[in-house]
Amino acid sequence: MKIQELGHVVLYVSNLERSRHFYRDILGFREIASQGNMAVFSSGRTHHELLLIEVGTDATPIPSGRRLGMYHFGLKIGNDDEDLRSALKELKAAGVSIIGASDHTVTHSLYIEDPDGNEIELYIDVQPEIWRENPRAILAEIKPLKL
Repeated sequence: MKIQELGHVVLYVSNLERSRHFYRDILGFREIASQGNMAVFSSGRTHHELLLIEVGTDATPIPSGRRLGMYHFGLKIGNDDEDLRSALKELKAAGVSIIGASDHTVTHSLYIEDPDGNEIELYIDVQPEIWRENPRAILAEIKPLKL
């Protein structure tokens, strides 16, 4: 077997309407279907990249600190730092807190959390030929991002 691509992410959310607003209206995913306690989103790359399932406000929240499980998922949002600066401006206008910003050599990244505390990396590739020619470049020292 050979994995061809990461297809989609499924998240349990406490409040579907709140998460729907975040992923659709702030991050710009297109909602393609919904039924009952679920909503399905796509960027247009494939049938869906994100599925939200409401489990209610009494569900166990994501624990803080070091834990097992998902750390974050990444969403490519453009092709250059201008796209990242534009996203930063939109996020701030929407009241979304930026919890980190990093220069990974191969990517420039902003970090945010969704309404339930799932961490999301919003990034642009920096000279993709670097990591295509040298995959170990992904292990470069992480530096503060200067936008």
